[in-house]
Amino acid sequence: MGPTRIPIAQSRCVQRMARALPNAGEVVLRPLPYPYRALLAICSDLDETPDRRVYSEIMRFLNTTKITAMGLGVGLEVGNTIYFDMPPEQFAYWNTDDLGREMVRNLMRSGHIDCLHSFGDLATTRDHAARALDELSRHECRLEVWVDHGVAPSNFGADIMAGCGDIPGHPVYHADLTCAFGIKYVWRGRVTSVTGQNVGPRLSGIFALRHPGASGRTLAKEAAKQCVSWCGDGKYSMHRPNRVLRADRLRNGQAVFEFLRCNPHWKGPGEGATASGLTEVLTSGFLDRLVRRGGVCVLYTHLGKVRETQVPFNKQTVAVLRRLADRYSRGDILVTTTRRALGFCRAMQGISLSTECVEGETVVNVSTGDGAGGCASALADSDFDGLTVYTPDPDRTRLRLNGKVLHTVIRNGPDHTGRSSVSLPWPRLEFPDL
Repeated sequence: MGPTRIPIAQSRCVQRMARALPNAGEVVLRPLPYPYRALLAICSDLDETPDRRVYSEIMRFLNTTKITAMGLGVGLEVGNTIYFDMPPEQFAYWNTDDLGREMVRNLMRSGHIDCLHSFGDLATTRDHAARALDELSRHECRLEVWVDHGVAPSNFGADIMAGCGDIPGHPVYHADLTCAFGIKYVWRGRVTSVTGQNVGPRLSGIFALRHPGASGRTLAKEAAKQCVSWCGDGKYSMHRPNRVLRADRLRNGQAVFEFLRCNPHWKGPGEGATASGLTEVLTSGFLDRLVRRGGVCVLYTHLGKVRETQVPFNKQTVAVLRRLADRYSRGDILVTTTRRALGFCRAMQGISLSTECVEGETVVNVSTGDGAGGCASALADSDFDGLTVYTPDPDRTRLRLNGKVLHTVIRNGPDHTGRSSVSLPWPRLEFPDL
């Protein structure tokens, strides 16, 4: 006979371990991996990156602590994007040499190139898309995130990015091929100035006293987006709930998850979306607000838009990235790739918890859905990396995930809320030797 299931509120073992803190006796899901209070993915489009050396140097600086042209790297976990058919003066898969293509493939396999930034400006037919996907498949490289690019014909966005990639019968139609390849998360041009998603939308922080005119206009535009979204406007319908992800369908009927990006620059999301623009984006005020709100941010930027190719990031940009690295090392902000951030957020959207009291221990049963509305493919095991559950007695708590006992559970002391927890590891991606 199996163990008796006991509701959380009635579980004697939970009651016995309750503390004086509010809600301390509850077993509940922590919204972010322990001990972090916010989550940030720097989602950088590679537009105007001049060559593979600049691309490589940027990635080494962001992801390692090795010596680079900008000094010691900051040791974060940051992904990048790639496209294929572009004018010759821009770094792209077909434009670079064999060493550059090998670098791209290695970064894809490690998870550090995690987004396909359309197929490029010059990809105008289905054959262009098929050639790129065949190349990736031949080298056993997989990508699951799509990011529309400028006015590329292969874009998926209809109302902002003006693409035709998901219109059956169009010469550049490829959505069936691309989604079959593995793409499930798509960005179609939607970006917000609101600091932090997956929490209620707040306009605080947009207005800047040093720039009253420009920031006031940015604030008014964001307020207008909120207003029209309440009236049912589809273009800004993601702004009202302020969620990172939503289940949606492309125009060919393919189920996907659309995501929202953020850039809080006082002059508007597009103004600070460069390497030098980070100095007015990743400010102490922004990071503080993100932590206070407990939000998630998929940051819209273009780190390859640099002024000096020999030293891609100037001293000011290096300084703000070191500040971000400090917040990461202190356990404030988890910095990760776009794919990992989206996978975690999707997994958390579909989780439900129940508890059992077994031989004096609390067994927490974690049940998962598909993450958001019955769309696209199944969640990966890695999407549950960092899963954290508050519990009053970590030493006497066990986790099951969809009926499977988890043996790699980490037991944590109190976080900033004063509550203890158990969690799954958040393993760091291994950066390849470039």
